[in-house]
Amino acid sequence: MARDRFAPDFDPDCGDTALSSVRHDIVIGRWQGLRDLLHSTGPDRLARGHRVRMLAQACAGSSTVETWLAAEPHSGDALVQRAATETARAFTLAIAAGRGVPIDQHRVDGAVLACLAAAEACPDDPTPWISLISVARLYPSGVRRQELARWWDELHRRDPYSMEGHLQVLHYYSARWHGSHGLMYDFARDAAGVAPPGCALPVLVQYARVEEFRHALDSAPGRPASVGLGQHWDNDGAVSDVRRTWDRWIMGRQDDAVAPGELRDVNHLAHAACAAGVADVAAPLLRALGRRATRTPWSCTGDPAQQIVRWRKEWGVRD
Repeated sequence: MARDRFAPDFDPDCGDTALSSVRHDIVIGRWQGLRDLLHSTGPDRLARGHRVRMLAQACAGSSTVETWLAAEPHSGDALVQRAATETARAFTLAIAAGRGVPIDQHRVDGAVLACLAAAEACPDDPTPWISLISVARLYPSGVRRQELARWWDELHRRDPYSMEGHLQVLHYYSARWHGSHGLMYDFARDAAGVAPPGCALPVLVQYARVEEFRHALDSAPGRPASVGLGQHWDNDGAVSDVRRTWDRWIMGRQDDAVAPGELRDVNHLAHAACAAGVADVAAPLLRALGRRATRTPWSCTGDPAQQIVRWRKEWGVRD
């Protein structure tokens, strides 16, 4: 019998089977599954952040989280989930309106108030502050520097090495939003420089490179992706960044397993290593990922599945 051809699995929940089972509850409007999942997650910040973020996207088109909050108005988890859901809804409206089109500021203000309420209800939880920094991007001119700094301090005090929190600040500082390439890269490199061995923060530099690439495409719609970007992924700096992230993050890890909450991060480094031609980094990362994949960042440079299959073949990675 012929072997099955390799095909990446773009599971939106990144292999979190407990999370996937709760999606059915959301569809039928049953909130108890949400409550039980977040309760069982406990203090694991990586898993909790991933689940709240994914659940927010699933809840954005339903009233399930509001039903939960009506039944348990003092539930901290319900307030945290509503804050993330309101943030997801605000971004959905912004995307639907199109770039440069102002969205309903009442929706953005409502998301901010929901985040502040969640932060008050769960004073030790960094998740509401991550949502707050995220929604700050949707204000036409951003937020006051002092306000963003205060929100960042609150997050940093609760979780100084929060990958998702740092990523939201990086997006805010990007040229696509309220900053510049220089500001974005400075933030990414500063965060990477203070990260302890095994911490994922060095991969922020790879996220920054994707952001720069996307900004270039947005600035020249309709032009081929290769125009003016011929060495974007494989110049000497990009290659050095890939090796530095590998050394500081992957080589410093105590566990080779890739958790659902870090699957997107590992895919960013794998994509960067493939595009930079760093085979001794790309091959072990692709091997560790197996069939598990995220569409971003592969979608920035072509068809995600085709690229992953091609690079696995290029670097001799087998099932």
